[in-house]
Amino acid sequence: MKRKHVGILLAAAMTLGACGSSTTGSAQQGALDTSTAKGTVNYWLWDDNQKPAYQKCATDFMKANPGIDIKITQYSWDDYWNSLNNAMASGTAPDVFTNHLTMYPQYVSQQQLQPLDDTLAADHFDTDQYQPGLASLWVGQDGLRYGLPKDFDTIALYYNKQLLADAGVSADQLAALTWNPDDGGTYEKMMAHLTIDANGKRGDEQGFDKAKVKVYGLGLDGYSGGALGQAQWSMYTATQGWTVTDKNPWGTHYNYDKPEFQKTIAWMQGMMSKGYMPPLEAITGQTTMDLFAAGKYATVMNGSWVINQAYSYKGLQVGIAPTPLGPNGKRASMYNGLADSVWAGSQNKAAAIKWVEYLGSAACQDVIGKASVVFPAIPHATDLAKDAFASKGIDVKNFLIHLENKTGFLPQVTEHGPEINGIMNPAVDAVVTGQKPASSLTQANEEVNALFN
Repeated sequence: MKRKHVGILLAAAMTLGACGSSTTGSAQQGALDTSTAKGTVNYWLWDDNQKPAYQKCATDFMKANPGIDIKITQYSWDDYWNSLNNAMASGTAPDVFTNHLTMYPQYVSQQQLQPLDDTLAADHFDTDQYQPGLASLWVGQDGLRYGLPKDFDTIALYYNKQLLADAGVSADQLAALTWNPDDGGTYEKMMAHLTIDANGKRGDEQGFDKAKVKVYGLGLDGYSGGALGQAQWSMYTATQGWTVTDKNPWGTHYNYDKPEFQKTIAWMQGMMSKGYMPPLEAITGQTTMDLFAAGKYATVMNGSWVINQAYSYKGLQVGIAPTPLGPNGKRASMYNGLADSVWAGSQNKAAAIKWVEYLGSAACQDVIGKASVVFPAIPHATDLAKDAFASKGIDVKNFLIHLENKTGFLPQVTEHGPEINGIMNPAVDAVVTGQKPASSLTQANEEVNALFN
């Protein structure tokens, strides 16, 4: 479940809007008869690691439905959204595609998605079988469903076991860290200790040279976090009782002007200025987990979608610690989910929805779970994934702890996603690079909220 930052993704959404909406069909209301569905269904996804498991699902599905042929196409993340949006604009989009929460409100407003409700009801499909909250995210403001959950992800702290051993730090110590936005708590102290300069001095030692850092205590995944901050700042802000919007989904008022958010971004800038976290310019265009594997980071906050990548590097010993305990005494993680959607322009909607129903069923999600590439959305399949990771020597409990302890929170789903990201990306960048004070985020927030007036 590869997810880079959403700048490219949202730029693609704006590109589609500029091109206009052009489909070869329209969203049909009323139930479609999936029992007699036939023909070819084109299905797009972006994760090459998942393609073999979904091909197994397709093979099983076609065996049970000999009149339907599933053709799977996989694009890289960087190419996926531009290719999809260009195909929508030209009327050649796939019948079914993997959808993202930051994209689907825009697609709904452009009438690019097929409502699923009536056909799901006619087929007696159970939309309550998924992990809590995932299914409701894909119901639009019009009350119609535009996707069935396929998987979910959470955040945890990856660490280099050798670098921790060299620093005399144990896994138990990492698990006990506390964070606050004022002085960073024991979490910041630990990251200072894990940071090493070119002369071998640690960040908490006299003589440490922050201008010549060899190993950063805490890495940063890709960018400043912008409007979402999934692996950058959201696990911190959520422990302060702060929420991005007034309600979720479909909030209409953003809260980037609140002190909880602004103090968190200011803390991030402080970590960079002290040399404990890499400056933004040092990570631009770099691959986060490659830097981690090269020993540039002792730890890095990142998502469950890179578990297999993290454990694939030869000679690297990896551990996974939980997110730190925040001011509320709890941990937190964004609990994000993908879904499969049907394009409104599909000429084979009955077969397309039947395939989406299969993708959203235990039959397929159990296959995905056993493949141990992501956490499927159905609880039993989630357990299968946990066991499959364990069979490879990977303990994923610190990703799943947020479901067990109910410390996961859903990402904001609102209108104007592309415009909001266009405002907040440079605004947060300006703060973490020290160009502007955190208070400048208040003006950015006013621009965001003006979009809803």
